[in-house]
Amino acid sequence: MNEVENEEIKKEGDLKEKPQTVKPGRKTQGQIFQESLGLNPTDIEEVENKLFIVRFLDFFSEDTLEFIFKDRIVGQNLERMTKYMNSLQLEREEEKLLKQSFDSKNIVGIMQNVKQRTEEIAASKGIKSNLNKRLRRLTLYITLPLFALLTVFTVIPIFASLYFVFFPILCFVCLMPQFIRGSVLKKWYQFKEQNRNDIYSINREDIMILKNFAGEVLNSIRSRLLELEVPLQLIKFTLFSRDYENLNLIDSKPIRGFMQYFFTFEYPPGMKPFSIPENLQQYEQPLFPEKKVEKPEKNFIVLTEMKGKDGVIDYFVPTLKDLVADQINARLNECEFSRAPDDFKTIIPNYSETMAIFCVCGEIAKIKNIQICNWKNQFEFYLFEATKCKCGESIYALSLMDESTEVPEEFKDIF
Repeated sequence: MNEVENEEIKKEGDLKEKPQTVKPGRKTQGQIFQESLGLNPTDIEEVENKLFIVRFLDFFSEDTLEFIFKDRIVGQNLERMTKYMNSLQLEREEEKLLKQSFDSKNIVGIMQNVKQRTEEIAASKGIKSNLNKRLRRLTLYITLPLFALLTVFTVIPIFASLYFVFFPILCFVCLMPQFIRGSVLKKWYQFKEQNRNDIYSINREDIMILKNFAGEVLNSIRSRLLELEVPLQLIKFTLFSRDYENLNLIDSKPIRGFMQYFFTFEYPPGMKPFSIPENLQQYEQPLFPEKKVEKPEKNFIVLTEMKGKDGVIDYFVPTLKDLVADQINARLNECEFSRAPDDFKTIIPNYSETMAIFCVCGEIAKIKNIQICNWKNQFEFYLFEATKCKCGESIYALSLMDESTEVPEEFKDIF
């Protein structure tokens, strides 16, 4: 449920302009839960919004350096959190207490102070802008002179004849940005690892307040779910800390020097778990396949030039993205995963020899698993996993879920 964004509702006038049959949109996981459990849309929204607040506070507290010099992203998240807290229904005593706690603890002010304090420490050690800006600037400094040199080789006749020099330079131009990116990322993660404890120590008192409030929000969600008789084992979410009560740890995995923990809510002592409707039992399955990946995957296909909407893909061009495989692995490690509610034939109805995902050996890939990847609650996309090919290779494919989706800057090199 926490993985799902509300889908846009088409205006009634727009529908009247199109007399032809309109294909119904794909139901989100939240909508499926709502219908099966007899919930109101506001109940679903409440849980989703509160889980967003908890994940934001937890991520910020555990990896504060990840948020430095990112005023726009932090500002958007703070605005969303504040807007929701100000909209709480204060006739419910529990909501009134939560709002009072949010205001009295000055959660927004504390987060702004922690961010500013951390930025000052980072700046004193040579980090004065966010990672993405540094990567773009360095890549630009390298590629512009190289492309200028290539222009000289192709335009001036005397140089154009030196084709045997042209191709090595072209390869260098293509590969250099990736080398730079890898080097900068490595140094950034080393910087975070070396300064993590100092950052935490300096901000410890404020971080404890943030985590305490996150715990209050978690207890509020749990209480509401029990009141609505929602099976707690269905609500899975991720956090970077185990410092909270009334949670069941169901899985964990390392991500860039951190542990990411997967939780469900714990039932009160002696309380029998609520039964799960038959059509929702698929959501109780393990989050990850049993196969353990011993090394980062390299065979990534991206469905470029994708045409489609509402989760249904009508057209694509499969493109091997082996040069950005490390970047794809890094982005996937930042995502939360949920099983796609629709089957493969529904998602790609025109899958055939003329439009298929291919293995590196040329065989058509047979898709066995489809996940919806949620990147920091800002961007969702598909991850298709194919059965192991007879050549021994494993293939993974990524695709947008709607051609109109705005791709974040962090994914521009991928999509």
